[in-house]
Amino acid sequence: MVKKVFPDAGSALEGLAFDGMTVMSGGFGLCGIPENLIIALRDSGVKGITVISNNAGVDGWGLGLLLETKQIKKMVSSYVGENKEFARQFLSGELELEFNPQGTLAERCRAGGAGIAGFYTKTGVGTLVAEGKETKVFNGETYVLETGLVADLSIVKAWKGDEEGNLIFRKTARNFNPMMATAGKKCVAEVEILVPTGELDPDAIHTPGIYVDRIVKGEFEKRIEQRTTRKRENA
Repeated sequence: MVKKVFPDAGSALEGLAFDGMTVMSGGFGLCGIPENLIIALRDSGVKGITVISNNAGVDGWGLGLLLETKQIKKMVSSYVGENKEFARQFLSGELELEFNPQGTLAERCRAGGAGIAGFYTKTGVGTLVAEGKETKVFNGETYVLETGLVADLSIVKAWKGDEEGNLIFRKTARNFNPMMATAGKKCVAEVEILVPTGELDPDAIHTPGIYVDRIVKGEFEKRIEQRTTRKRENA
């Protein structure tokens, strides 16, 4: 039986990271991001990465760390906001960007994991998103062809996992993680809680361990993307 548990994020990425690779990174904003694996990817020194992710974290955290070190060549994303360095690099021509409507990005990842080469959607028809893409009319409505996405490596974050790589995600941290776990040629997961095989309720598992090649227990900061407060009123 192949041992999937690794002692830390750095060792979990050994032999999987290389220049010019494509990486899927789960999460939405800072919710459910594989923060330990992102730091390990930064520390690996690989360059020219194409990253498929909803957005790029924030300045100084999440995928923003890889933008600061100029390790990312291209982003395939649906959202640029919250990261000034992301916007600056794109506007200055330093960073390639492939924009996707958010639902389309999620479905492209799911399709890649399911072995579906492409699918048609009405989202984006008549906009810049559809430029240069094949369109087809179904029942009098125009649809645009989108391709499935597959990455060399998927890095995901789950709430709980077992030693076989079965994963459970918690609430909104589920977001892009489950479909990205299926769409990587290799998948490394980091979890808050790691339990022995057999302790997870099979009905509660979101991602079966067959999709996960390596797993590591991480320590998490869980930073808040936007904190809005008001002045406390005097009693």
